Amino acid sequence: MHNEKVRKISIDAANKMDKLVKKYGIKVVGSWTSMPDHTNISVYDAPSMEALLKCSMEPEIMAWMSYNMTETKPIMTLEETMKLMK
Repeated sequence: MHNEKVRKISIDAANKMDKLVKKYGIKVVGSWTSMPDHTNISVYDAPSMEALLKCSMEPEIMAWMSYNMTETKPIMTLEETMKLMK
């Protein structure tokens, strides 16, 4: 937050996020930040992993990710898991 360049990149990415996720049919379920440990947690409902990856390759998101650690975990409902197991 004290670095002007990083702050501008963060604000730019946040301002364009709605447009970018809509472009790929992604819904932001929620997004939270823990300031003390510099952790952002976001939950997305995406039509596919490919859509999420393509969205993450947009220039604004790539700029933001250049100074953040990102971990993506695809998850599914218990019902979806049970269908795969049967």
